[in-house]
Amino acid sequence: MSIARQGWGFIACGMVAVLAGVLLAGAGGWRAPGLLLAGLGLVFSSFCAYFFRDPDRDCPADPSKIYSPGDGVVLSVTQEGPGDVTTVRVFLSIFDVHVQRAPCSGVVEKVHSQPGSFAAAMRDEAKVNERCVMTLRPDGRQEPLVAEQIAGLVARRIECWPKPGERLGAGARYGIIYFGSQVAVHLPASARASVKPGERVWAGLTPIGEWTR
Repeated sequence: MSIARQGWGFIACGMVAVLAGVLLAGAGGWRAPGLLLAGLGLVFSSFCAYFFRDPDRDCPADPSKIYSPGDGVVLSVTQEGPGDVTTVRVFLSIFDVHVQRAPCSGVVEKVHSQPGSFAAAMRDEAKVNERCVMTLRPDGRQEPLVAEQIAGLVARRIECWPKPGERLGAGARYGIIYFGSQVAVHLPASARASVKPGERVWAGLTPIGEWTR
């Protein structure tokens, strides 16, 4: 299993602490603090290697389906605003893979950052948290599909890699959120949700909606 490049800096910091702890433990009278520092550094590095894991996946890419952009548990499936847009929200705990994948094939129309708060990602208030919004024009469709990467209480950094005009295949990696967070997909009127709150989903693998026309 590979590790996302964003994690290597964190892993390196932990290993520096391990080395410093080993050197400190070898100094006279500092054995216990040195071993503690080395142990904490090893735990931190191991956790970061686990958190930033980026498994390869054979994504099905059925053009009639819309896939989850993240691993986690479905928080809600609701119409949050005017019109016929249905929003599917997924909570990503610190134990889930945090690399996001495109929910369908299409061309990126717009990417913008939206300032906001940092409420815990599993709470309803998180819908107005700081987030990155990507508007995607699905292949063969007139209505856009909007995917959001949403910061949480701990997650304070979001990366969305595509630029406007780039084409993404369904299941293609497109971004990462650092630590616990949330993702949301706003389904247009020409699609319907196919998941319910409480269901576990996997990025690029689990259909969360399907096109109806």
